[in-house]
Amino acid sequence: MSTSSPVLALLSACAVVPAEPVLTPASFAQKQARCEGITDMQGSWVAPAPPVHVFGNTYDVGTCGITALLVTSPDGHVLLDSGMPEAADLVLANIAALGADPADVEWVLSSHEHLDHVGATAEILRRTGARAAVLAAAAPQMASGQPLPEDPQAGGIPPFEGFPVARAMQDGETLRVGSLAFTVHANPAHTPGSASWTWRSCEDGVCRTMAYADSLSTPAAEGYRFSDHPDYVAQVRRGFAAVAALPCDILLTPHPSQSAMDERLASGDLAVPQACATYARGAEARFDALLAREAGR
Repeated sequence: MSTSSPVLALLSACAVVPAEPVLTPASFAQKQARCEGITDMQGSWVAPAPPVHVFGNTYDVGTCGITALLVTSPDGHVLLDSGMPEAADLVLANIAALGADPADVEWVLSSHEHLDHVGATAEILRRTGARAAVLAAAAPQMASGQPLPEDPQAGGIPPFEGFPVARAMQDGETLRVGSLAFTVHANPAHTPGSASWTWRSCEDGVCRTMAYADSLSTPAAEGYRFSDHPDYVAQVRRGFAAVAALPCDILLTPHPSQSAMDERLASGDLAVPQACATYARGAEARFDALLAREAGR
């Protein structure tokens, strides 16, 4: 007797396929109204902001001054960065406010090993059951919560709560969640473990390469001189070059102000030609000026 039947075949053909979540973000005008008037930079890092739509299945669920990106799919969601420790409740509430279930977050990806971008990661992992994926070069620091000694900002920034790293990824490696694919790019400029991430998002038949390009600023703890560390200077320049070469239809950054991200969201014109290259060139020009000041020129 045959184990198949027309009825079973019909049931199989009609099996329910998970649908893309239908989410309800706030308007960008609502975010502007909430964040308007906050002039203290660090205050903006923990100032509540509503979740807003970026493009396709990509949403910003962070605070007024710190980006946290939710990328959705029927097979599970991915969160990029978490923000300050105080932001855990806000990020999870923003995910829920969209209409997504925080328990459906499968992975949390990280840009770099500093409190203002991964400070809430440990708590979010505990409360969602998600796993963490980071660039391998930053994995020990993500687990310990302590910056590398060679980080120019070491000694000038507080530690954060370390978290378990489920996947330490090599430069150029891709993480997949169903139809989502995230590629990590090492760009050791802001920190030794800085990482950028790229993926594809589609909207109304148009697909774009999203580039979450890490910070490229080069602050340092008191007394640190980049000129005294030529190997690190060369590493910073490699980081600039890596970001300039990213596939980059839409540029997003850990601090929205770094790339006029909020202004572009407000205008509705997120796709800017050569955005990553322009971002990197500007950072390198500022770094060159810093080196010139150190040299007394």
